[in-house]
Amino acid sequence: MKRLLLASTSTVYGGTYLSYLQEELTDFFAGIDEILFIPYARPSGITHDEYTAIAQQGFEKIQKRVVGLHTFADPKAALAQAKAIFTGGGNTFLLVTRLYELGLMSILREVVAGGTPYMGTSAGSNIAGQTMQTTNDMPIIYPPSFQTLGAVPFNINPHYLDPDPHSKHKGETRETRIKEFHKFNDIPVIGLREGSWLRITDDQIELKGNLTARVFLKEQPPYETTDLSPVYP
Repeated sequence: MKRLLLASTSTVYGGTYLSYLQEELTDFFAGIDEILFIPYARPSGITHDEYTAIAQQGFEKIQKRVVGLHTFADPKAALAQAKAIFTGGGNTFLLVTRLYELGLMSILREVVAGGTPYMGTSAGSNIAGQTMQTTNDMPIIYPPSFQTLGAVPFNINPHYLDPDPHSKHKGETRETRIKEFHKFNDIPVIGLREGSWLRITDDQIELKGNLTARVFLKEQPPYETTDLSPVYP
């Protein structure tokens, strides 16, 4: 049974790390006491230990223990034996590079497909898609491949922003960037706004939070929806 929780962000305005997701986390990780944390995205360049400590703070209120994958001598075995997995946000290029360098991308793909509960925020949600090519992050390092977990049949654009009609900035919008992606690729893209997340169980997908998602399909006008089942066949 595939079980995924894919959030646009870890922290919403006015909240603390994962605070807006506490009720969802309690349900998603019910019966699980330890979560394996993948800290490789390293937001702002923080250390793996520092990032793991932040993740632990997010799970303290629901009495879950968080263990960093970087602390294991054999990370492949740690992934294979994990009760549940959480990948935090940060830089997707760095995250994907590190997963490939350590030979972890394929085994992570296997355990997620095999039913190990997987949660991602931001970059961690990006890698659940077919590729990482709709990330917003700067290419600070060159990964061996843009291919990621393929746990869902689409790509995600976390932190999706709508154009601000009052802004004096006339540069490219997020929608423009995704349309550029579709000039060379036909993978559907879900624009996931802040405070939104996807809950997936096998063939069921649910958009949660209070906002719609924006769906982008190649050579079709983008549209707003709360029903993502057409892109999750």
